[in-house]
Amino acid sequence: MIQAKILHKKYGDLHVLKGVDLEIKKAEVVAIVGPSGAGKTTLLQLIGTLDRPSNKDYKLVINGINLAKLSDRELSKFRNKQIGFVFQFHQLLPEFTALENVAIPAYIAGVSKQQADKRAEELLVLLGLEDRMFHKPAKLSGGEQQRVAVARALVNRPAVIMADEPSGNLDTESAKQLHHLFFDLRDRFGQTFVIVTHNEALAAMSDRKLLMRDGLIINQPED
Repeated sequence: MIQAKILHKKYGDLHVLKGVDLEIKKAEVVAIVGPSGAGKTTLLQLIGTLDRPSNKDYKLVINGINLAKLSDRELSKFRNKQIGFVFQFHQLLPEFTALENVAIPAYIAGVSKQQADKRAEELLVLLGLEDRMFHKPAKLSGGEQQRVAVARALVNRPAVIMADEPSGNLDTESAKQLHHLFFDLRDRFGQTFVIVTHNEALAAMSDRKLLMRDGLIINQPED
């Protein structure tokens, strides 16, 4: 599903990623853990195609597509359709309802408004938000906002969900519910989840836990 080879990332003189190799199987839930400054979020941004490696000889294949060979425009289209993102602070647009926020990636992908809204409604019902879909983010709890963000990540039926500290801004009970939701969605849709987290409970639930330190993955167990 995901294969990355020799990923380097530099910001000026700061060498953040130092040749990361990574393999993740289809429908795996993988947690990337490690101390602050280890390069976890930078790695997620690279494999999520939000940024490119600094070196030219890297390899990044997702769902059979060699992303190193795509133009920026092609990469943007790939990201919109194949990768969903869940961030710590939701990133919902305050002027739009929950349903509109969920449907936006589908609008961008060229799906008709009718189809996009129908898909968004189905996901919000699935995530227990049928009574909240016409509320704007300010009227939603933190846990509800994060479930809207998860629905938005799922709307284009992506192959991979990238999550960066998804429960970092939630209370304990909401975080627990979100963690279980990820595994329920994996079992239902067969999607691959790559999660950067400091939450030990979430990391322990994952199929695999990858430890990063000083810009490298220092373990990559198969089980």
